[in-house]
Amino acid sequence: MKMSASTPQSPPPHLQHGQHGHHDQHDQHGHHDHHGQPLIEFKRVTKIYGRDQAAMKALAGIDLQIYAGDFVAVMGPSGSGKSTSMNIFGCLDIPTSGSYLFKGIEVGTLSRDQRALLRRHYLGFVFQGFDLLNRTSALENVELPLIYRRIPARERHRRGLRALEAVGLKGWETHTPGELSGGQQQRVAIARAMVTEPAVLLADEPTGNLDTVRSQEIMELLTAFNQERGITIVMVTHERDMAAYAKRTIRFRDGLIDSEEQIGNAILPLEYNGGTVQ
Repeated sequence: MKMSASTPQSPPPHLQHGQHGHHDQHDQHGHHDHHGQPLIEFKRVTKIYGRDQAAMKALAGIDLQIYAGDFVAVMGPSGSGKSTSMNIFGCLDIPTSGSYLFKGIEVGTLSRDQRALLRRHYLGFVFQGFDLLNRTSALENVELPLIYRRIPARERHRRGLRALEAVGLKGWETHTPGELSGGQQQRVAIARAMVTEPAVLLADEPTGNLDTVRSQEIMELLTAFNQERGITIVMVTHERDMAAYAKRTIRFRDGLIDSEEQIGNAILPLEYNGGTVQ
């Protein structure tokens, strides 16, 4: 989002208390409180694209809760609704009907600027294609979100170095993406997402362009951020091996939640089109 002189710099006032939400319901052992308020909640969320005969229902009335400290893998075939849900989680789109609540706040009541501030202060994004600036060093790529926050240069530099060290790239700060392997580029992208200390990391196929060994390294890194820092992670993946790193797996089909699986448990069948799906 382009910054302008009139763009507010702090998060919406009703979200400012406890800004770093990854500590809100998370204890020292890495467990999260499922009896408290969800960090992310969908209530009967629908999303319809187009109108009349051309209308396409991407989400058909989703109820979903994600708690602070969760690591959720989102799976499902193309067109199942998982990407639409991620766009709504990330405040990049809004529901047609129903409610999306973040920390108990109805996101639909926020202005466009407030949603942008929610993204900037609470959310981090990692994409399959890395989305790095090609002619810019690793450190400068990582510092970019801090520029949007108007963080002074010296502090940006300090935080950027710390974030790159956290993903194992100390000594690679001056390299451009073209001088880095795919796995290293994704590490830079994760450092860029983590440099703002977000409450939630939204990862869309983060290992999709990587080989098996690099994929495992990236998943171990994300798992460490979840377990050691309490960062809530929501990750779209097509790969069962990658989903196995998560604490929960949610499977979408035809705009609905098909099934949900907790780590160490069998798939929990949910009501689906009047019946149950195993």
